[in-house]
Amino acid sequence: MPDRREAFRALLPWLALIALVIVLDQATKQWVLALAETHFAHARRVEVTFFFDLVLAFNRGAAFSFLAEHSGWQRWFFAVLALAVSVWLLALIWQHRRERLLPFAFALIVGGAIGNVIDRLNIGAVVDFLSFHAGAYYWPAFNLADSAITLGVALMLIAQFRTNKNTPPEKTA
Repeated sequence: MPDRREAFRALLPWLALIALVIVLDQATKQWVLALAETHFAHARRVEVTFFFDLVLAFNRGAAFSFLAEHSGWQRWFFAVLALAVSVWLLALIWQHRRERLLPFAFALIVGGAIGNVIDRLNIGAVVDFLSFHAGAYYWPAFNLADSAITLGVALMLIAQFRTNKNTPPEKTA
């Protein structure tokens, strides 16, 4: 029994990070939806700086609005896919619970994925509101969950390169 308790304690920081990402993501989306009632009444974009705007966009697809134009099946497809990947990543967090970088990366991805699933289930689309641009060239709008997922994937890649760099090459016969 003490081993299970110790293992669960090792998971707590990663579960807390997942919860933090979800809470921050949902709070920022609720904030922008409330802001939309007053500030987006006449325009869909509020300029904050010369390179950053707040927008209100509902993405029914995946990254870069992939499959957004379809009839609605993609809502359930992406929700189920995100939940399945999240379960898999939770298993990987358990497997790598004694490490730091990989569980951190996995937790960011899970938190972001669940944050976007909440939107899909509640309103049928993901709320995007961060818009960066250089002059007239705009990056597609995104949200905090998307940022957590992107950072998590980047950290996964870094961890992979570190592992490969520190692993001696196999000897061939």
